[in-house]
Amino acid sequence: MNKTLKAISLFSGAGGMDIGVKQAGFNLIASVENDPYCCQTLRANIKRQRENTKVIESDIREINLHAMMNELGISPGEVDLLFGGPPCQAFSQIGKQRGLEDERGLLLFQMIRFAKILSPKIVLIEQVRGLLSAKDRNGKRGGVFKELLKNLEKLDYVANWQLINAADYGVPQLRKRIFIVATKNGFQFPQPTHCQNDQQTSLFTLPNYTKVGEVIRGLGFPAPKGEEREDSHVDVTPDGDRNRIKGVPEGAYLAAQTHLPKEQRGKLTPKDTTKFLRLSRNKPANTLRCGEIFFHPTEERYLTPREYMKIQGFPDDYILKGPLRGRSGNVRFLDQHRQIANSVPPPIAKILAQEIKRTLLCQNYLKYSVTP
Repeated sequence: MNKTLKAISLFSGAGGMDIGVKQAGFNLIASVENDPYCCQTLRANIKRQRENTKVIESDIREINLHAMMNELGISPGEVDLLFGGPPCQAFSQIGKQRGLEDERGLLLFQMIRFAKILSPKIVLIEQVRGLLSAKDRNGKRGGVFKELLKNLEKLDYVANWQLINAADYGVPQLRKRIFIVATKNGFQFPQPTHCQNDQQTSLFTLPNYTKVGEVIRGLGFPAPKGEEREDSHVDVTPDGDRNRIKGVPEGAYLAAQTHLPKEQRGKLTPKDTTKFLRLSRNKPANTLRCGEIFFHPTEERYLTPREYMKIQGFPDDYILKGPLRGRSGNVRFLDQHRQIANSVPPPIAKILAQEIKRTLLCQNYLKYSVTP
């Protein structure tokens, strides 16, 4: 019962889920990731923390699982937790939603391939909520999600799932994602720790949602682009975008500011609610996205990667590697803003992993206890 709990991370990205799982007390023996900049980020932090996690930089479809297990020195059934957040673009509600017609959608089922061979005690999967309605190969809405659950059940797992808003657990961001926890004996999702002011009850009072202003204050002015800063608090805003955000009130977006010159609003339409969006200090942020960088509440600039990390709940001593970009910049792999926007907030991963740990310890207790 006191053995170290072993975990393996798939689609590790910049390490958001990895951080939370390790904070919950798991020994992360391997992280599998294909993006070279994310791998640089993972290795840099593993080195700083003097950890022994192996980063496997590879296309997950090309990994020989038996060879990997030999390299890691593990056998089927020895991994306690297999977890990951496969690419979501194929299921995202803001994308084309091509589902399994998009090769990225098929990567979701790599979680099944690994689970079948590794036979972990518990599997944790994160996905966008668009997965719930994604069409299968026959065009049936919700078919992909049902197929995933059915595959888990074939491996004798009981699949539990819940739509979780990160703000409900203290993250200053309105970010809703599906989390699936597949176990052999069931799982109880943790109760929210925070809520909106208007959701408070007289019997059970929770802290209010964490606000953007609470987490980004005190960072000071960012360095200009081109200046080296290990903490990634660097301003990458193009001059043109500084001019376009002028006059946009805190918590509002440019397209709605009809009092501003038409030339400043450009070709934006009323639907462009996330483009040129200035966040509010007094609310949680919108969901951080790869396609847009949100603007600072009071300054004429983008939020820096470090401010994104604060909003996502990354530790202060965590560092990013890889390039920076502006709104119009083009980086082949994941730049620093997108590494964070793609990540699972570490506090969410931690609270789920803590509950998973309790579930594992309870199962071990029941397994090894002797009834008189």
